[in-house]
Amino acid sequence: MARRTKEDACATRSNLLDAAELVFHEQGVARASLNEIAQRAGATRGAVYWHFKDKLDIFYSMLDRVKLPLEQVAYGASLDGGSLEGAERVRHVIASVFSALEQDERTRRVFEILLYKVEYVGELQSIQERNSLAMVEFGAKLEAALVHAQTSQGVVAPVAVHEAALVLRCLFDGVIQAWLLSRRGFDLVGVGMRAVDVYLGGLGFRWQE
Repeated sequence: MARRTKEDACATRSNLLDAAELVFHEQGVARASLNEIAQRAGATRGAVYWHFKDKLDIFYSMLDRVKLPLEQVAYGASLDGGSLEGAERVRHVIASVFSALEQDERTRRVFEILLYKVEYVGELQSIQERNSLAMVEFGAKLEAALVHAQTSQGVVAPVAVHEAALVLRCLFDGVIQAWLLSRRGFDLVGVGMRAVDVYLGGLGFRWQE
């Protein structure tokens, strides 16, 4: 009986987080209410308070169960791409982020919440700082990978490597935002990688398809 009760509690918590994700995505974090989250989950307001202290606690718990692709690269997986060399390393990781956003609905929804559904004031400023740190770390890894690519291919880029990495990061971010704002109106991996390839090619890098 105790095991069943624990399983039920875990299921209720998971349902509440699923519901919160949908409500935050539809209405924004500021406008979402605990009552709406409870109703969407088919639970009571008391159940919400049993599992979470408040709406902010639900929001952070929702984020904690999703590892966004950018954070996976920034704080986990390296940009070595296994046995890949040169610019292929850079292309591999960027393509993997595009693919994760395109294929995983939950990842995409949480990404959209963070970009467009949160007012970064008060207690939520820490989320903005978290996003900014992940982007800085991602940029640093891009720069290191471009340095490796220059060395391995003997490429002399027309701009400083830190500037090349910054522009690549902006291109990457811009393609994702354009894709989201267009309501996924184009092939993110296909169009995104063609844009990345044009840019890397302009810097003088070459790779095998």
